[in-house]
Amino acid sequence: MRAVLCTRWGEPEDLEIAEIPAPDMVDGGVRIAVKAAGVNFADTLAIQGKYQVRGAHPFSPGLEGAGEVLEVAPGVSRVRPGDRVVFNGELGAWAEEVVFHQSQVWKAPDAIDWILAGGFPVVYVTSYLGLWERGALKAGDWLMVHGAGGGVGLTAVEIGKILGATVIATAGSDEKLALAREYGADHTVNYTTEDLRSRVKDLTGGRGCDVIYDPVGGDVFDASIRCVAWGGRILTLGFASGRIPQAPCNILLVKHASVMGHFVGSYRQHAPDLLDAAYRQLFDWLEAGKIRPHVSHVLDLKDVASALRLLLTRKSTGKVVLSMGG
Repeated sequence: MRAVLCTRWGEPEDLEIAEIPAPDMVDGGVRIAVKAAGVNFADTLAIQGKYQVRGAHPFSPGLEGAGEVLEVAPGVSRVRPGDRVVFNGELGAWAEEVVFHQSQVWKAPDAIDWILAGGFPVVYVTSYLGLWERGALKAGDWLMVHGAGGGVGLTAVEIGKILGATVIATAGSDEKLALAREYGADHTVNYTTEDLRSRVKDLTGGRGCDVIYDPVGGDVFDASIRCVAWGGRILTLGFASGRIPQAPCNILLVKHASVMGHFVGSYRQHAPDLLDAAYRQLFDWLEAGKIRPHVSHVLDLKDVASALRLLLTRKSTGKVVLSMGG
């Protein structure tokens, strides 16, 4: 089978496409013929050795994908051969065949095709658990979403609207802000050409935002501290800007505000029931037409370097997906 291999820490162009044996079955395992796999910013870190989980060389990167169940280990009842599924783990998705533990696999509804399913698991569950469980977003709140044209950002706009918030979407280009408006954003701010703090002050009547969803970090996080409402929550998901910011605790004290880390991968260990409940809710919304995944680019597995470059150069919107078909 074909698989992407990371044989040393490096850049996207250092990855290799190799023919390797199919993986062995494991206790509690599910063997899946992968149809499509999503590409995430975390993957750009994983191949450099900068992600929370470091693979042992050689390893196949990739956090998520979708496919058909081929085989299950004895005792597995969660899925069965022939089922359409999505899966989400730490590494290993970028291959034509994978074995993931059943706790990392969920049955997918027929309403979603393979390409959309391949890029569904990470971004949607990240945004749902971040806003609903971690950020306690409720109807009537002001929500600001940074990086709103990207994978997690665009899903946060969608889910924020479903939960009843007024959404301010921010991004670094007018094209991405236009897409955010298509997905329900009430207001938009281009943080490369506008002053974020003054715009949020004007939009909220000086109140600020109850929840700020930040996968960008850097200068955007620094501005967010000034934009959070009294008692508000800033969710930090990652640092796509390249700079890990520091929070001024004196401002948090005065504003009675919180900065909260949100790493969805930790739910598998600490709160698997919440993860399962999140997928059930998301699939219900998907079948009801309340959410509609956006994929801007589909590339063959062999073009993985180009797929990662689309993320690193910020030329994609929503998701980039790798297809396993020839």
